[in-house]
Amino acid sequence: MTSFVLPHALHGTGAHKVIAVHGWFSDRSAFDPVLPDLDREAFQYALVDLRGYGEAKGADGAFTTGEGAGDVLALADRLGWERFSVVGHSMGASVAQRVLAAAPQRVRRLVGISPVPASGLPLPPEQWELFSTAVHVPRNRRAIIDLTSGGRRPDAWLDRMVRHSVACSAPAAFRAWLDSWSGEGFAAQVEGSAVPALAVTGALDPALTAELTRQTWMRWYANSALIELASAGHYAMDETPLELIRAVEDFLRADGDGGPEAG
Repeated sequence: MTSFVLPHALHGTGAHKVIAVHGWFSDRSAFDPVLPDLDREAFQYALVDLRGYGEAKGADGAFTTGEGAGDVLALADRLGWERFSVVGHSMGASVAQRVLAAAPQRVRRLVGISPVPASGLPLPPEQWELFSTAVHVPRNRRAIIDLTSGGRRPDAWLDRMVRHSVACSAPAAFRAWLDSWSGEGFAAQVEGSAVPALAVTGALDPALTAELTRQTWMRWYANSALIELASAGHYAMDETPLELIRAVEDFLRADGDGGPEAG
């Protein structure tokens, strides 16, 4: 399947171009909680809908992270962005790392928010059952969101996240994306990359933890940094939006290496 121009929204007019990629449970509106407080003078953000989500809900495709990376690069071409940074949440961070693997010379900086590792994320049988049936069982989506946000979030928020997830995603695409982000590994294609790479994890997330990130992201990227947000789980955009903005934009602004736990 050939690449196509992803539906997107532009925010800001800054010289530093950034493409932001959502995760498995949402479309580009996942970033809505941070939009009011982004630095629109320093950065210009392009928020995208991957195939099967949002305005691209009806798009055909293979629904893989590699295809998603090709689509991101096609959008950058359409926008005239020769070099840009990439920010991805969860599954979207796998897409972002695929962009780096495909076109390392074009990526200025890489940010993963609760990033799925480039090795994939094989799930134990009981977790696979929960995740693979979530496409048709909304209560399973709710259980996943509740678990990965530490079991501390209001019922109304959990219910809203589930309603939105069901409404914004095509079932076949949602299921296919799971196979790709969990099962496809490409770590050898990014290992040793010198592109500055920040991972932001949430201390309340028992799945994509700071320790997992140290064993994966921090080992693969030669110029890497890790920030763990104490009050966040898997959904830092909702849970700690201001802390997330500060962590990400400070990193994007940085001229040198470094950062907390620089590797």
